[in-house]
Amino acid sequence: MSLIIPPTNQLVNTLTLPPTKEQKEPVTPDSKELRVVFFGTPEFAVPILKELIEHDFKPTAVVTAPDKPVGRKQEIVPPPVKVFAQENNIPIVQPQTKEELIFQVVNLKPDLIILAAYGKILPKEILQLPKYGAINIHPSLLPKYRGASPVQFAILNGDKETGVTIMLMNEKIDEGSILAQEKINIAPEETYESLEKKLSLFGAKLLIKTLNRWIVLKEMPDLAQKAIKPQEQNNSEASYTKILTKKDGKIKWQKTALEIERQIRAFYPWPGSFTTFIEKSDSPKSRAKNKKPAQILKILKASVLNAQTKKDIGRVFLTDDKKLAVQTGAGCLIIEILQPEGGKAMPAAEFLNGHPGIIGTILK
Repeated sequence: MSLIIPPTNQLVNTLTLPPTKEQKEPVTPDSKELRVVFFGTPEFAVPILKELIEHDFKPTAVVTAPDKPVGRKQEIVPPPVKVFAQENNIPIVQPQTKEELIFQVVNLKPDLIILAAYGKILPKEILQLPKYGAINIHPSLLPKYRGASPVQFAILNGDKETGVTIMLMNEKIDEGSILAQEKINIAPEETYESLEKKLSLFGAKLLIKTLNRWIVLKEMPDLAQKAIKPQEQNNSEASYTKILTKKDGKIKWQKTALEIERQIRAFYPWPGSFTTFIEKSDSPKSRAKNKKPAQILKILKASVLNAQTKKDIGRVFLTDDKKLAVQTGAGCLIIEILQPEGGKAMPAAEFLNGHPGIIGTILK
């Protein structure tokens, strides 16, 4: 655990000191009277919003992304945060433009802004509004992994630990001063989906602890100086992540088996990891006649076989114990669960029953 936040008993002792002649009796703000505006969009933000409601920080409004078309049928679907806000009778704002965003949030007159994966950078016109600042819950140990995909890159790079940072926002990407930071371990088979869920729940708890102390600090600076002190990030140690697209999921078999296995976990369930193949039974003549394209194959779960064969990179084969394997740049990848194009997810053994011709092909 970071030393940014002291033990709770230290905070209590600090705050219960009797006032001196030079000090007036401080008044702690009632969290129920705060005008809290919450910014968030995906599932990651829902547990954080839930925790705020349960601890008397219920937002006066929620700002979230507009509804968008999803899936093959392009059905209009509301973001998870909107659905949860509706269930809890919280007013919802879904601005389409920067101008709309500024106008609507200014009218909300926030005392405190809390942001969790909103998806856009807040302009200075908004950041300067709240008395208690704009606070972001970022799922990494800043300054490491600033940007849009910190959870994925922690897995992708084989990190043993990650964490959550509670920070004050400024106009730059994840460069604000740190209020609190705590670590958690990354399990060996962790996926983006499972790790993000853990970090969301973990961050929600840390946020409440931080808010209670940060707001007290703002109201009683002389008495609570040691409660929580913003700490500037070391920009020389910063690393950045990027916005992922579906193209990032294409597997490059020249990489090591370990790197590919990490990618599969880091990109599950989105953007996913995929490759293409053409079964041996498809002759060149039949392919030309039917214009059958290479099939897309999503790989959902895999493991590493630390063995090197003399096979070409990308070559599919069966191991001695009949497991579906692929030769990579270093080591072999055992495919455990996959999903054929237009089909359902299934174990590799089940897939082989219907596609025995994949053995011997080279995945692209």
